[in-house]
Amino acid sequence: MQYFNLHTHVYTSQEDIVELVNQYPQEFDATLPNYSIGIHPLFINLDRLESDFEILEQKAALPECLAIGECGLDKRSETAFEIQLDVLEKQLLLAEKHQKPVVIHCVHAFQELVELKNKLNITTPILIHGFSKKEQLAKQLLDNGFYLSFGKNLLKNPELETVFTNTPNDFFFLETDMIEEGIHEVYALAAKYKKITVTELQQIISNNFNTVFTNK
Repeated sequence: MQYFNLHTHVYTSQEDIVELVNQYPQEFDATLPNYSIGIHPLFINLDRLESDFEILEQKAALPECLAIGECGLDKRSETAFEIQLDVLEKQLLLAEKHQKPVVIHCVHAFQELVELKNKLNITTPILIHGFSKKEQLAKQLLDNGFYLSFGKNLLKNPELETVFTNTPNDFFFLETDMIEEGIHEVYALAAKYKKITVTELQQIISNNFNTVFTNK
């Protein structure tokens, strides 16, 4: 059975891994078999925003594009927060139009993210990549229909074990993002935390993949 890596910036082309490789519009690589594409809140460039959205609209319609993102909100960004909200809203509506899931990057703006999702009545799945917060926030996001993806912080922060084990099996994914460790290591620790085998974990995430990415 295969592994699924929800979010990575490096395509490794390993036969036993399905990788959702993150792409940005201006650096698009057409050779990747599966990708997500979006405008990151840290890299919003007003001078090319229109052309970025044109590329995004074109690629979102292709079958190789499995998701929109990573996009989101980040209060560390130099871009004004209102502009970030507008850029994210357009991407959420694009995802809704094409019925593609959304991979979200969010820093210090979860409340605003929840409010925007509910205001727009987004029905397509929204996934928080690299989740690293406390159980209260995890519960709020899960109660609002978000999926949580765990990776780097699961390996580096033992306190995240409880949050992860309490996340329902049908609402999580695993990823590597930009860490050196491979997805096999993330799966091994996740299976240990869930007290199941890696094969059982693969089946859980395979089911979640089918629900989120192919259940159109």
